[in-house]
Amino acid sequence: MRIQDLPYPDPGVPDTRSGPRFLWWLWRNQLGGQLKALAWGLLHFVSVSALPFCVGLAVQAAVDRSGRRLALTGGLMLLCGVGIALGDTFLHRAAITNWITAAARVQQLLARKAAHLGSALTRRVAAGEVVAVSTGDVEKIGWFVESVSRFTAAALTVVVVCVGLLVYQPALGVIVAVGLPVVALAVLPLLPRATRRADDQREKAGRATELASDTVAGLRVLRGIGGEELFLDRYRRASQDVRHAAVRSARMWSLISAVQVLLPGLLLIAVVWHGIDLARQGRITVGELVTVYSAVMVLNYPLRHFEEIAMAYSFSRPSAKRAARVLALERSTATDGLREAEVPGGDLYDPATGLLAPAGRFTAVVCGDPDAAGRLAERLGGHPAEPGRSALLGGVPLDELPLDSARTAVLVQDKDPVLLSGTLRDLFDVPASGTVPAADALAAAQCADVLDALVQGSLDAADPMDARITERGRSLSGGQRQRLALARSLFTDPEVLVLDEPTSAVDSHTEARIADGLRRLRSGRTTVVFTSSPLLLDRADRVALVHEGEVVTVGVHRELVDSEPRYRAVVTRETDEELSAADEGILLDALQELEEIEESA
Repeated sequence: MRIQDLPYPDPGVPDTRSGPRFLWWLWRNQLGGQLKALAWGLLHFVSVSALPFCVGLAVQAAVDRSGRRLALTGGLMLLCGVGIALGDTFLHRAAITNWITAAARVQQLLARKAAHLGSALTRRVAAGEVVAVSTGDVEKIGWFVESVSRFTAAALTVVVVCVGLLVYQPALGVIVAVGLPVVALAVLPLLPRATRRADDQREKAGRATELASDTVAGLRVLRGIGGEELFLDRYRRASQDVRHAAVRSARMWSLISAVQVLLPGLLLIAVVWHGIDLARQGRITVGELVTVYSAVMVLNYPLRHFEEIAMAYSFSRPSAKRAARVLALERSTATDGLREAEVPGGDLYDPATGLLAPAGRFTAVVCGDPDAAGRLAERLGGHPAEPGRSALLGGVPLDELPLDSARTAVLVQDKDPVLLSGTLRDLFDVPASGTVPAADALAAAQCADVLDALVQGSLDAADPMDARITERGRSLSGGQRQRLALARSLFTDPEVLVLDEPTSAVDSHTEARIADGLRRLRSGRTTVVFTSSPLLLDRADRVALVHEGEVVTVGVHRELVDSEPRYRAVVTRETDEELSAADEGILLDALQELEEIEESA
């Protein structure tokens, strides 16, 4: 795979059983690029390591006053120089290609998973963790996958040089052959501690990222309550924790680097000390001593890749573990077989709670537990927490449908819908039935003031549809963002529309107009709204009260307010004392009516 051929037509199915298995899967899936990098790496490292032999031969030729051997040695050095230049150039190209293609594959896998899970992704994984995986973790994973081939080339070169020294000068070659494995493996006892410190740094950095993301998302609210300094102090402390963890990790890697410098130096001293003694005895020539000395000195270069692969693995392992955890998330399915790609119709029914939303009707759901309401909304959208507990549309379990069919059938709008940056026209560039114009959807959601605000904030947008929306709509108020998101949902015109608290940040006057517009625009279509707002509840055809995980009563708003204390407690926010007083008043009224009936009889 070349960089210009990205993205992949199909990034494949990753092995997400563990972080190391995911790294191994990535390496296997770009085997061609890895072998290419290995070949160029061998050419480069072997050419670098051959220079000492050429230098030794040149020195000995000069001592022996042999011009022919000196010229031959010069030719060999020129050949090594060409090999070094070619190998280094194309090794760098192959390594960068492997790095970028591995990172691109992971990003495509993450994007595909996000598109597959939709809003269910952030319900199962913290948003900060998703951000950390898709940014910094992707680079670290690509770094390790790329460095494997260079490390392999360096390790093979070290073996080749050791064997060559044993053949060339056994007396000194034995020292090098015994000493080099010790030098290469000496850092292994330090790696577990370095890895733990790197993991601790990554964990604290992930928490700081989550805190920063949450703070930025709630900045408008924080300013309203004067909480900026509180959260700033929290982030400052989290940032300092990351800094301290990074310093502790850097100290360990500095120690590993120092060992990688000290031990080769000691080996070089031992070779020179013993070599000088052998030269004095006449057992080796000056050229042989220079060759062995130069070979040991040059071997420091490939030995550095032992430290790099250890560092790359230590940093990439937690990153790969996080990526594998995200990629392992699946849309729950009750069966392995998929039904035909058709959109079913009929009533929407949730077996877990007994909630029934008749086809073509406006159903409101009152639930005192916001978390339970969110889980119920997720099931209605075909994303149950457990297989076999999905809602049924027309008797068909939504999790048995192909994902495209399920999303065409049911659209769920969360409490906190996301507005991507771009123009308003881009916001409405979503799959839709085509029967609801964008203007009608915006009007029903009462977005006139939002359009005016967008036009005023844009320098060159005469048409409101060309006005730009900032990232996540941060320049807009919470109510304005809610209304734009509601307009987008209405524009798609799905068979079933599920709205979770769509007007929680809207004033009562606007909410009343939205309730009328929602009922008018969704006439004849199945609509389910999770809300405790009397204005929306009063417009619903039927209202269901969910208490302790099941539907306990169904009716219309005004009847339920009068007859159901639990419903009244959620909708009117009455306390237990107020409820007791209200119940007592109802009882007294009933007794008084009974007495009047008896007197008249």
